[in-house]
Amino acid sequence: MNEASAGDGILVFGASGHAKVVIDIAEKAGVPVLGLYDDDVTLHGRQVYGYTVKGGKEALLSSGDQLKAHRTVVAIGSNAARSKIAAWLVANGYALCEALVHPSAQLARGAIIGKGSVVMAAAVINSDTRVGQNVIVNTGAIIDHDCVIGDGVHVAPGVTLCGGVSVGGHAMIGAGAVIHPNLRIGENAIVGAGATALKDIEDGMTVVGSPARPIDRK
Repeated sequence: MNEASAGDGILVFGASGHAKVVIDIAEKAGVPVLGLYDDDVTLHGRQVYGYTVKGGKEALLSSGDQLKAHRTVVAIGSNAARSKIAAWLVANGYALCEALVHPSAQLARGAIIGKGSVVMAAAVINSDTRVGQNVIVNTGAIIDHDCVIGDGVHVAPGVTLCGGVSVGGHAMIGAGAVIHPNLRIGENAIVGAGATALKDIEDGMTVVGSPARPIDRK
């Protein structure tokens, strides 16, 4: 199990709603927030929970190596944007932080959480589940034993992944969805809020309803 430890200062990239939750988790976990950044120029100079948005990528680049000693987390809800910015940070010499885990979350024996990932309040990740990098495990989500979650996935609030589920990279599992045991959710798939998946979902497919059925992605 990997977690950011107290005393490890982090930089947060993203300054909107998701960032508020990430900052709260970091503070509750005893991880100092040393800088807040966002590419949205309208946010520059504003404060989020007492932290001033210092700029975007250009501000990080202009700092040279000064900030590279600090690890980073991308606090953006969009899977595509979060993964793209994380890749940019790594390519420019920044390292992702160890997983940020809310103190009320439950991580079982053998659970492994990748760098840059965030596990929110009351989430449960059970035995021998592997969660990739830059993943969001949102409030109250349950991921049971022996699941494998790819990089850049968002498991929304109240989701239930039964045992042995595999979720491909950058998939989105909508709020309250239920995935039955030993199924595969493909890369870039979208499972709609409240859906119940009873069979595998192909790469890039969007499914809704209970039982889940595919729809055309607009």
